[in-house]
Amino acid sequence: MKTFEEKWTAWLDGQLSDRELAQFEASLPDKAAAEAEKTEAKKLGAFLKRELGARALTNEEFFSHQLRERIARERAGESRKSGGRRIEVSTWWTIRRLLWTGTASLVVFLVLAIFVMRDKNPAEQSQYLTQILNARVDPVVSPNATISMFETKEDRVTVLWTEGLQSLPADYAAK
Repeated sequence: MKTFEEKWTAWLDGQLSDRELAQFEASLPDKAAAEAEKTEAKKLGAFLKRELGARALTNEEFFSHQLRERIARERAGESRKSGGRRIEVSTWWTIRRLLWTGTASLVVFLVLAIFVMRDKNPAEQSQYLTQILNARVDPVVSPNATISMFETKEDRVTVLWTEGLQSLPADYAAK
């Protein structure tokens, strides 16, 4: 089933069959206004084709056009010459730029890595763990409290397991 717009366009182009044409014209509320609009649309179409249509080039004109384009490109190339050498404009990163950028990035990374990692020794024990291990659980506050420590050197993991601890004394506070 065609929409009204499709039927309208087919009617303007004269592509409706006799039965469809009769049905469509019967469905129009004002046939005279529609006919006037059809005439105006045809005039507009003819005007646009006449004014906006591309002019076809003959063989000679096409050949001359190609020559003129080639001459213009060569003249543009001559204007870029400087002292007999041609100046090339790069639109993408050259290999030299990529090499220098990569090298500079690696140097900056290494300097920052050494600067950041110089103060930290991953093999040494944390000062917080040492403080907890040296502290004792007060048997009055937590009589059933136990502290167990599990340490793995390969993974650099230390687990501190506390059971029965009701509260932390004030000397356990973090720095």
